[in-house]
Amino acid sequence: MTQPQPGPAPTPTPVCPRHPDRIAYVRCQRCGRPTCPECQRPAAVGIQCVDCVREGQRAQRPARTAFGGRVTDGRPVVTLTLIGLCVLSYVLQLTTDRWTSELAFAPFIGETEPWRFLTSAFLHSPGSIVHIAFNMIALWSVGPFLEASLGRWRYLALYLLSAVGGSVMFLLLASPFEQSWYTALVGASGAVFGLFGAVLVVLRRVGRSAGGIVAVLVINAVLGFVLPGVAWQAHLGGLVVGAALGAAFAYAPRDRRTAVAVGSCVAALVLLVGAALVTYAGV
Repeated sequence: MTQPQPGPAPTPTPVCPRHPDRIAYVRCQRCGRPTCPECQRPAAVGIQCVDCVREGQRAQRPARTAFGGRVTDGRPVVTLTLIGLCVLSYVLQLTTDRWTSELAFAPFIGETEPWRFLTSAFLHSPGSIVHIAFNMIALWSVGPFLEASLGRWRYLALYLLSAVGGSVMFLLLASPFEQSWYTALVGASGAVFGLFGAVLVVLRRVGRSAGGIVAVLVINAVLGFVLPGVAWQAHLGGLVVGAALGAAFAYAPRDRRTAVAVGSCVAALVLLVGAALVTYAGV
């Protein structure tokens, strides 16, 4: 008499590893594990689980621009933030005179309150909305292009160092025996001219015409000597710093872009601080 043979063991119902309470008959094309609808991600062929997608993203090198900056979603976040800070600061200037007096730069006070070298770039003349309007329009005209080309951190460093460069040049060309030593400096013009200087170099590097930017620079240079109250010294300082940093960013060797960018920013800051210290030491 033969005994009946036992049948094959029933196959366990597949469940999602991340959600064991959910039945999952769809398997990841990469690792083969079951994956529930919440953990499924469409791939070029079939479906992948979220873990495999995340692992693949970590393995990919981030896309870079022609100058080494990380490619972003295209939104000029830094430019919009800078404009927002300038507008907010302008509103505060209209609200209280102390905001301007505490943050504006003047050579006689820069040594004891060095933050003014930078904060003055976020102030504008409270008596003229044209001042801030012109600077913000100029910032918007070149800022998004440079932000996308250089990457956000290079662009922000360029803007801030150009702003400081404008204040330092204003200090270098002032005299403690003249009214210029006690004249307040406000405005983002130094930083904006730094962007102009950088975009000239960047456009040349990629073989594009920079005629429009040159025309803007010439017009502003003439206005700086014709119109009263225009700090052409800050324009010059920002332009020099911006052009120098733009050249360092644009012409850095491909395999040393980050090192050159960081080194050039540090070198620019050291030179600017050193120039200010030497000037004050000689007063």
